[in-house]
Amino acid sequence: MKRFSSLDEIWDFAIGKEIEAHDFYEELAQWAERPEVAKAFEDFAVDEWQHKIRLEALKAGEVEIQQDEVGNLGIADSVEDVEPEANLTYAKALLVAMQREKQAFQFYTDLASMSQDPQTRNVFMELAQEEAEHKLRLEIEYDLTTF
Repeated sequence: MKRFSSLDEIWDFAIGKEIEAHDFYEELAQWAERPEVAKAFEDFAVDEWQHKIRLEALKAGEVEIQQDEVGNLGIADSVEDVEPEANLTYAKALLVAMQREKQAFQFYTDLASMSQDPQTRNVFMELAQEEAEHKLRLEIEYDLTTF
């Protein structure tokens, strides 16, 4: 993983990752042929943009952190990787999104483990938990859709 020379560099990198996630979900929404699929991905794009805004507020010292443990259905851990492509079914689109959220969770968990400052570590753990919450929502939707 990239080495950072300052806390601001870490914040900027994480903000950039949230922008990438937002753009990813916007692109998936454009690929979707069914309106409900497009809507689901547009909602996730909004969530990622809200993460970006939250990170910017955290960077500026405007908000405090809260941390709650999030459950896990384990679906994203037990399915094969699915590549995003045009004409995704709703179920496959949910799998792509789950995998993306799993990667975001791991990204923030890794940043937390590298952080020596307890406050910074807590911020990254909170963000990891928010990504885990997104993954859980996707897993529940996938479970309801496919079983």
